[in-house]
Amino acid sequence: MPEVVTRDPATGRELGRYPAHDEAAVEQALAETAAAAPGWAGTPLGERLALLRTVGTLLTERRDEYAALITAEMGKPLTESLAEIDKCAWNCSVVADLAPDWLADRVIESSAAKSWISYEPLGVIFAVMPWNFPFWQVLRFACAALAAGNTALLKHSPDVTGCALAIEELFAAASGRPGLFRALVIDAERVGPVSRRIIADPRIAAVTLTGSERAGAAVAEAAGTACKKTVLELGGSDPFVVLADASIPAAADAAARSRFGNAGQSCVAAKRFIVVEEVADEFVAALLASLKTMQIGPLARADLRDNAIRQIEETVAAGAALLTGGRPVDGPGHFLEPAVLDHVTPGMAAFTEETFGPVAAVVRARDDDHAVALANDTGFGLGCSVWGATDHALAVGRRIRSGALFVNAPVASDPRLPFGGIGRSGHGRELSAEGVREFTNLRTVAVA
Repeated sequence: MPEVVTRDPATGRELGRYPAHDEAAVEQALAETAAAAPGWAGTPLGERLALLRTVGTLLTERRDEYAALITAEMGKPLTESLAEIDKCAWNCSVVADLAPDWLADRVIESSAAKSWISYEPLGVIFAVMPWNFPFWQVLRFACAALAAGNTALLKHSPDVTGCALAIEELFAAASGRPGLFRALVIDAERVGPVSRRIIADPRIAAVTLTGSERAGAAVAEAAGTACKKTVLELGGSDPFVVLADASIPAAADAAARSRFGNAGQSCVAAKRFIVVEEVADEFVAALLASLKTMQIGPLARADLRDNAIRQIEETVAAGAALLTGGRPVDGPGHFLEPAVLDHVTPGMAAFTEETFGPVAAVVRARDDDHAVALANDTGFGLGCSVWGATDHALAVGRRIRSGALFVNAPVASDPRLPFGGIGRSGHGRELSAEGVREFTNLRTVAVA
């Protein structure tokens, strides 16, 4: 029987061994979530939302336990792990408070005597989730799916198997119902074929994935073959644009937090710092100063660190300047000195690829028009942050292609705002009313 082994990325020590689910166990999880779906769909909304409030309460009560598990399995500093659990609890409260309005029938004027739109559950939602925010990524999908009346089946990253099983137990403890939320344990070698089989199963109604372009393309292909809806939140190469009239200290401090938080392992982190030449030297100096105040954990795996080092080396070989960092830290774990690259230009690895690690790429722009052109020189389209006088920054930001635009603030997810991208960053939305409604059948009803 294959096993999934989890390891501490800060030390390399083994954390746990978990028997991988065989075909019979996968079938049992599918059967349980499918069997639970009709009853949960028929449960009054108030009762469904009461479950989320209980989940939020348990998250708060167990925050130290869950945060320690996050830090052990994927390496982020404990303060960041605690903040992740707190955000999950907040999301539970927001959905519980606002979902009655989000899911209420919407009256539409038409030629019928009465007509309206209803938001009805789909059934079992299959979720494929990543390791970088092992609780948050799951809770933001699960709260939406369960609030809408669906059940959920999770295939989490093998790296955070302990987190996956802890979340399954969390929902079981909160609900007392079998089958509302199940987590699969699948070894890395079998993720592809098992996921394809699950997506093709007629008991699965829709699929959501947060992860790489490669994984998203594979899931989208399988779901397309089965004619099933997908919500895909993929990679990003978010521009962080600094205009000549920006507050440089504020922009640099936000840039450091956005880029180097979670060791840079975030799809929505600022990746390309596009700075108008007039203030570029001042911004770079301030960024380097802010970086010194950051606590940065290890990367989650050795291959992630190796890829970041490759990107740095290729970018420097193409003509960029490495101002600091970029070397592996001696000793155990997957630590990498945080790197700042200057004079990065289109075509370099740190510009064209998504950098998923503590690597900041500073790109110098001649003026606003050049900054917009540089920002749009990517197939990604997740978030965009623009810094400057408010009206000026907003006008520039509206010319940049992205799923989210933040002015004088770093891009961040908020349970009250829709989150998602365009282009190679995926499609569909998570969070807010739009995210909850993604997991519903938008049904038109007309009465003569």
